[in-house]
Amino acid sequence: MYEKVIKRLLDIILCSFAVIVLSPLFLITAIAIKLSSPGPVFYYSDRTGKGHKKFHFYKFRSMHVTNADKGMFIADADRLFTVGKIIRRLKIDELPQLINVIKGDMSIVGPRPMPWNSVDIVYHDQYQKILSVRPGLTSAASLFDYTVGDTYTDDQAYQREVLPVKLEMEMLYVERHSFGYDCQLVWRTILTILQVLVGKKEFQDQPELSEIKSRVGSK
Repeated sequence: MYEKVIKRLLDIILCSFAVIVLSPLFLITAIAIKLSSPGPVFYYSDRTGKGHKKFHFYKFRSMHVTNADKGMFIADADRLFTVGKIIRRLKIDELPQLINVIKGDMSIVGPRPMPWNSVDIVYHDQYQKILSVRPGLTSAASLFDYTVGDTYTDDQAYQREVLPVKLEMEMLYVERHSFGYDCQLVWRTILTILQVLVGKKEFQDQPELSEIKSRVGSK
């Protein structure tokens, strides 16, 4: 009942309101991108949604239009332009995904959508269960990535040390998602972005981390 009706209704209402309220920020960001780097304002990619469904995923472009990143998870720092670094760090680049939520591709809270060309590599075996819910704008795993994963510059180290924790956090969300947990994750996301905005660089561990580490350690 919650996921099929209440959560979907909240997604549509809240994201439609957010698009209207944040439209000036959309415009300012688009202009800043065009002035900072030649190329399109938006970045598009194929991502994997609920039930292994492919969908078109939107972001504000934060990198120069050059060759693809060398790693699977870590963006090449030299591809980021100045405005791109700012909007990426403050998560402004993710705002176009409000449209994905309104369309029904995503939800406000849920596992982050995996790129289509790597989903079967990353979501192997039991992790296929992550595709049983709509992907989201934020989750405990995305907050862990934001506060810890973003400090990594080596793709192999990220895959070894960060990715297993993220996968278990996404699995935990699939098992426990509820209205209360979703509200908690939205609040934690807002608080974390505000902390980044005022220059905070060190963050407390995510509440789920101790349980997740025991899961990862037992495998």
